[in-house]
Amino acid sequence: MKHEQILIVDDSPDTLEIVKRNLKTKGFSVYTSESVEQAIGILEVQPVDLVITDMKMPKTSGIDLIQHIRDNYQDTEVMMITGYATVENAVSAMKAGAEEFLPKPFTKEELYSAVERALEKLSLKKAGQSRTAAMEATFPGIIGESSAIQNILAAVQQISSTNATVLITGESGTGKELIARAIHYTSKRASAPFIPVNCGAIPESLLESELFGYKKGAFTGAEHSRAGFFQTADGGTIFLDEISETIPSMQIKLLRVLQEKEVYMVGSTKSFAVDVRIVTATNKDLHTLVEKGKFREDLFYRLNVLTIELPPLRERENDVILLAKHFISKYSEEIGRKPPKLSDKTLEAMKNYSWPGNVRELENIIQRIVIMSQGDSINVPDLPDFMHFSAKRKSSQLKTLEEAEREHIEYVLSVVNNNKTKAAQILGIDRKTLRNKLDNNNSKNN
Repeated sequence: MKHEQILIVDDSPDTLEIVKRNLKTKGFSVYTSESVEQAIGILEVQPVDLVITDMKMPKTSGIDLIQHIRDNYQDTEVMMITGYATVENAVSAMKAGAEEFLPKPFTKEELYSAVERALEKLSLKKAGQSRTAAMEATFPGIIGESSAIQNILAAVQQISSTNATVLITGESGTGKELIARAIHYTSKRASAPFIPVNCGAIPESLLESELFGYKKGAFTGAEHSRAGFFQTADGGTIFLDEISETIPSMQIKLLRVLQEKEVYMVGSTKSFAVDVRIVTATNKDLHTLVEKGKFREDLFYRLNVLTIELPPLRERENDVILLAKHFISKYSEEIGRKPPKLSDKTLEAMKNYSWPGNVRELENIIQRIVIMSQGDSINVPDLPDFMHFSAKRKSSQLKTLEEAEREHIEYVLSVVNNNKTKAAQILGIDRKTLRNKLDNNNSKNN
């Protein structure tokens, strides 16, 4: 016995009766309506899985009903039937949100097939929503239904049951800290601290004292003893981001911590035992750095016990749209406005863009659009200029590597509102290198 609820909307009593009789023989619960207005009233009081609507009706059309359903009932699918089966009408119905378009007259078999297809799509959508909701509950902040991200989360669940060191790799902006947090908060250490440390953002001269702490009088200005990040993370997890930016002397000290499970505070000869899981991350190829002598081989193998490689956003199928809608909802709520919708052309532009800054770049763009746009929808002109199609850009002359690099740096800075720390992360360089490149560009322009 089927349990799906179907509403048929048609101004022809004969059509209503035929379709109702055919669907009831298949075990569906069927409601009928001779007008859009009456159908809307039924929808307000009765949950409906599928609406089958005629296209042309007096007063209000089936297209208007489809748009009403799409705006107000996300768990209801729509199928259109019509005696005016033109290509234009089919396109209009699909654009409005109809899952199926069935021209009159149709056979019982054609009706059954179309209904089953529409209900199958509804079932898949509900399964996806429930999977996404369950994923959000287990892994807060991680959005995605692609096979790539599902494989990552399956690996996280396996890894979280161990205490082994984890190395997370991937381009800047792919969400390495989110995955590190997921590992921690699904492990037995979840009730203990998670301490994130950006090794590239702390000056080399201060990194040791920040990580391991220092004793009173250890150096000028050390007026009292202070615990480091490792002591603070005791019992929990320390996340060392941009591990490739550490200098050789610091790499030796980190190796000792991994081997001995103890740290020495700056200015102390006594060690402190620490129970800390170490998760590290980098957007660089550590193996290549080892071959070039820029990263210790013994430390690399200590860090590379378990590895998670995060895919770039451009390889995550339709996750870009899920993420965009998530960020639209998030930032709309922050400023108290109704979330704008993404137009079809905007969706296409976002899917076709390569997202060099990955999820971080997408979030920054959506935040800016939500704040600056005024309409009920986000259209292509609302997107940054570099996401627009440009015949001029396609036919422009070839550039030197230096010119292309300068343009790309300027573009990334524009995306992150001139935040040089974020820009350096997206570009995969440290802030000092970025500053030098900007200084060189300015000197050549003057």
